[in-house]
Amino acid sequence: MCFDLDSRPPIAPIAGGALDSTELTLEAADGNRFRAYRARAIAASGAGIVILPDVRGLHPYYEELALRFAENGVDALAIDWFGRTAGLGRRDDDFEYMPHVNQTTWAGVSADIRAAAENLRMADERRVDALFTVGFCYGGRIAFLSAILGLELAGSIGFYGVPVGAGRSDIPAPIDFVGDMKNPILGLFGGADPGIPPESVAAFEAALRMADVDHRLVVVEGAPHSFFDRKAADFAEASARAWEETLTFIRGRTPSPVGGG
Repeated sequence: MCFDLDSRPPIAPIAGGALDSTELTLEAADGNRFRAYRARAIAASGAGIVILPDVRGLHPYYEELALRFAENGVDALAIDWFGRTAGLGRRDDDFEYMPHVNQTTWAGVSADIRAAAENLRMADERRVDALFTVGFCYGGRIAFLSAILGLELAGSIGFYGVPVGAGRSDIPAPIDFVGDMKNPILGLFGGADPGIPPESVAAFEAALRMADVDHRLVVVEGAPHSFFDRKAADFAEASARAWEETLTFIRGRTPSPVGGG
């Protein structure tokens, strides 16, 4: 598992930074309707990001993360994975998510990511010019794979997404598709994460380099899986570094603002 339901991003709010936020329902090309949460920056920077959650799907951690991105000038849209099997409602602590995770498919999550990307690009007078994805754990692996979807992304960011080996349902291994990746990759990993040992990160690094994919893989020494959490006070420095890496990656690949605030 990744974050608990009472986990929150370890990012200090910026007073007045977010213009507004809203819950919405999106529809994928296959007819799936799924819940999403959108936060709009007070002034458009030209950047937008699709947030891909962990195995619990859309929960408050990712809603708050969307706000923190918006406060830093990045329009954000966090999506749920389970519209096909669990419907549109909010879920409490008793939600048994794994049966729904096991019913997800690569075709389904790809369709949902495409719908989210289209929403961010087309909304509000097309404020978003540079589109990114970011994911965590289960969503981190999918964030790496979003680089093969032909979405013309400016970059894909994966927090402790497993890059090698078998995954949940039929989600493929990112390392097997590096030759099809069309945008830069940022990978953030914990050095003390037993699920992603150093040899896995090294293999992904070598494959990306061999395929000539622009990338940066960062291993935070001593940090565990899911270290990017306000509750993980011992890893506040690791979290601050990861957030700075994320914002630097986005800002360095975003052109001048494309619209009004």
